[in-house]
Amino acid sequence: MQVLKFGGSSVATAENIGRVLDLAEAAGRRQPAVVVVSALGGVTDALIGAGRRAAAADATYRDLLQELEQRHLAVVRELLPITGQSAVLSVVKTHCNELESLCDGIFALGELSDRTLDKLVSYGELLSSKMVAAGLAARGAAHQWLDSRQLIRTDARYGHAAVDFAATHDRIQAAVPAAGVPLYVAPGFIASAPDGSTTTLGRGGSDYTAAIFAGALSASQLEIWTDVSGMMTADPRLVRAARPIPRISYQEAMELSHFGAKVLYPPTVQPVMRQGIPLWIKNTFAPEDEGTLVEVAPPANHAFVRGLSSIGPVALLRLEGSGMVGIPGFSRRLFAALAREQVNVILITQSSSEHSICVAVSAPEAARAQQAADAEFAPEILAGRLDPLDREDDLAIVALVGEQMKNHPGISGRMFGALGQNGVNIRAIAQGSSEKNISTVIRQQDVRKAINVLHESFFEATARQVNVVVTGVGNVGRKLLEQLSRQQPWLLEKLRLNLRVVGLATSKQFVLDEEGIDLSNWQAALEAGQALNLTTFTEQLLALNLRNTVFVDVTASADVAQVYAGLLAKSVAVVACNKVAASSEYQSYAHLKSLAQEFNTHFLFETNVGAGLPIIGTLGDLLRSGDEVQRMQAVLSGTLNFVFNNYDGTRPFAEVVRQAQDEGYTEPDPRLDLTGVDVARKILILAREAGHPLEMSEVVNESFLPASCLEGDVPAFYEQLAVHEPHFRGLFDAAAAEGKKLRFVASFADGQARVGLQALPPSHDLYSLQGKDNAVLFYTNRYVEQPLVIKGAGAGAEVTASGVFADVLRAVQS
Repeated sequence: MQVLKFGGSSVATAENIGRVLDLAEAAGRRQPAVVVVSALGGVTDALIGAGRRAAAADATYRDLLQELEQRHLAVVRELLPITGQSAVLSVVKTHCNELESLCDGIFALGELSDRTLDKLVSYGELLSSKMVAAGLAARGAAHQWLDSRQLIRTDARYGHAAVDFAATHDRIQAAVPAAGVPLYVAPGFIASAPDGSTTTLGRGGSDYTAAIFAGALSASQLEIWTDVSGMMTADPRLVRAARPIPRISYQEAMELSHFGAKVLYPPTVQPVMRQGIPLWIKNTFAPEDEGTLVEVAPPANHAFVRGLSSIGPVALLRLEGSGMVGIPGFSRRLFAALAREQVNVILITQSSSEHSICVAVSAPEAARAQQAADAEFAPEILAGRLDPLDREDDLAIVALVGEQMKNHPGISGRMFGALGQNGVNIRAIAQGSSEKNISTVIRQQDVRKAINVLHESFFEATARQVNVVVTGVGNVGRKLLEQLSRQQPWLLEKLRLNLRVVGLATSKQFVLDEEGIDLSNWQAALEAGQALNLTTFTEQLLALNLRNTVFVDVTASADVAQVYAGLLAKSVAVVACNKVAASSEYQSYAHLKSLAQEFNTHFLFETNVGAGLPIIGTLGDLLRSGDEVQRMQAVLSGTLNFVFNNYDGTRPFAEVVRQAQDEGYTEPDPRLDLTGVDVARKILILAREAGHPLEMSEVVNESFLPASCLEGDVPAFYEQLAVHEPHFRGLFDAAAAEGKKLRFVASFADGQARVGLQALPPSHDLYSLQGKDNAVLFYTNRYVEQPLVIKGAGAGAEVTASGVFADVLRAVQS
């Protein structure tokens, strides 16, 4: 004997019922089968709605009943040949008339009792099961319809009746073999009390009915047919990469079901679990899919985490106070008070100090639970021994489930670490000694992010999704987008990173798209975006609440730098090509670094110094390994190095500077480079990264530009450069006369930073720099006489973009 159960979606239409009939007949040819069916999809909710309308004196309940009648009649007419319709249409009409009479009574009384509601909703399964039986009859399949109300005996707790298994087993065993037919059809969800009145089995009642039949008949297997291909590693509505779980234990299935996996309900498992009856979860609409086999002991595999589940919204109730310490009975009183109000406790945690008890309950029951607890502990609260019950709403529970987790250390740490790196704050934790389940209470709005983060962390075949937002699409920004687009396939294949750009912004426009922006046509997406308001932009970005988010600033804007703190505080990593933040007041710089550490994210700005050269990263490695920087010398301006490598007196100085600007080596205003302000910022940043709390005002800047060059606008600047050509020629000639080269050098020693033009001899490490090269010399406790030298191209959109790209990868891989 086998038992098959078909859910509401499986019998929602005549076409779907046809699939059910095919599967039922195929099963009956293998061995006798009991087919348990739910009401047509949506019918139970509609019946409850009709009853409530009637109780509220809302006469539109009749319209709702009429719609239900027409729906069932239409299914019969489509499902059955004309010759077989009459009797079934009559049955449908009879039941619908009974429904109308019942609702008329509710309307007249203005009351809907639990007993009457059970009677009302039972018609959904009665109608669907009789239509399925009629479909089998029309096909000539031998079968018998069974009235579950006559077979399943319960107590009189209407709405969630408890089954009398001894009486029920006797009735089922007597009724089913007696008929001797290959197929039996029974309505799910419904049963009867000792006085014969109709009861229902509560949430997941049709699954429960099927399990009761399977247990009573010692069935070879139970099949639950639904609209998904088995239990999934996570809710596919939340996680696109979720996949079916081929085999799972009863205990794991119950844990996942308890915490929201709606394919199966915990009571369903119990009648078959006791007898070790295999349970298959299959897809009516894809019967060829393997589905999920729930069994006593599935074979061991590498998947020590079987799945993820979530339930919400929930509320957290916290009872605490010094009066609880060492005093027995508080837990018992709390749970008894909740039980009297029929409040189900979903999660429990208690501090070892006995100072606090925390429970999670479903959101609709939270107010009732709080009132019950406050009433129970009113004397202690009044005396000050306990605090008034604290309630926190808009929460959810995310659970990690797997029987093999107990054999693998570090699962909890990995779970909490993954959530923490993405700014998901954990409000409460529960982990049983069996270690089959680790449950965390988080904000409801973080559920999607949390589930995806954990799925990426524990199911290694899934690529990790990285969401990048780029602010600034000038020369460097455009090159960055080109590099990201070109490298996406490689990152996916080699690093398992699904990197996508979800946001773009300029000084005028922005666009955000959580599905990702097509980088082959990003200009069109940006043009169709919204007018830029930085506050709106960041608010919308944070509202998306995407995991593994990296905010990239490729501007020189002080306004954009102002949003870093708010992003870091939400665990959004910040990669800054913009030097404003790292070179601003030391307190601000330190605050951003502190936020990144506090919220377990990254504030990275490698390209602030030396474009794509690994200068800041190398400095950090030295310090982390215990070295100490004694002094630094550096050429940190690719622009100035280009200018002095190309100025030999044969061409005017102004012409060389203009060439540098035309080739993209300078800022839009070249004076930022030539005055040494940009270099001063860079040595300041290096000094700070080396552990020295310097301010910009403390950096000595020995400018080589005449004062008049700094007046007016950029055209005036070039005019003044031409006027002062003798000055620049003099600097060059004086250096050349001594066999030296001009270099704009930044230095740090003895806590003092300075920048200025120097004439360096051929023996100096900075003498031979070519083109737009940068170089940094680190003199440390380990590199005393011969410095550690980092040298290479220090300007240009391509190399700067590559440095930003490297920071993005560093932010999501470390």
